[in-house]
Amino acid sequence: MGVQFLPQGNLPEMTSKSTQTKPATTGSGDERLSRRASLDSAQDLDELREVIGDCRLCKLCSGRTHLVFGVGNPRAELMFVGEGPGRDEDLKGEPFVGRAGQLLTDIITKGMGLRREDVYIANVVKCRPPENRNPEPDEVASCEPFLKKQIDLIRPKVIVGLGKFAVQTLLQSKVPITRLRGNWHTYLGIKLMPTFHPAYLLRNPADKKLVWEDIKKVMKEMQGENA
Repeated sequence: MGVQFLPQGNLPEMTSKSTQTKPATTGSGDERLSRRASLDSAQDLDELREVIGDCRLCKLCSGRTHLVFGVGNPRAELMFVGEGPGRDEDLKGEPFVGRAGQLLTDIITKGMGLRREDVYIANVVKCRPPENRNPEPDEVASCEPFLKKQIDLIRPKVIVGLGKFAVQTLLQSKVPITRLRGNWHTYLGIKLMPTFHPAYLLRNPADKKLVWEDIKKVMKEMQGENA
């Protein structure tokens, strides 16, 4: 009787334990799917910012002061996309507020005749890389859905890519920025104009004239859209 009883009592218990080891993996997958669903369901930039929350998807989170989401008109016709926050941006939680940011503001206000709040400004990654190094592939991959959703919600007519890293990331290209700039491309179906980063212009002021050529093409394109 003991031989017949013990297997019948133990087998269900063993089966139960084996089936309980799988949900841990499934649960983590469900959590990722839930986050993605929340991202997809965001109806505006405020909701998107709530979804991102205190993001911990990559190692950049450990060194940040503030997550730098983006700033500007949520219905902007013109969007600028840079590489990532620097020290000043990390401290303030707003993109392009240091010396390079002031130069970008001059391009927008003095060059294009717009207000900074008329456009939208964001970065490829939302947290400052240590020592302002280039973001690494896993960091870009973690932030890319956020940038794509920002662009999808804003739906600008034109995107200006600022600098080698931002442009090469958006276009998934290794072509040098010197060859990419000044020529129209597309990103998510939106016209993209690559140009030099304002920080580069601080080191190479002679190339400001090249950026102005690119900006004039942007202005002409936007005027054509509005015609």
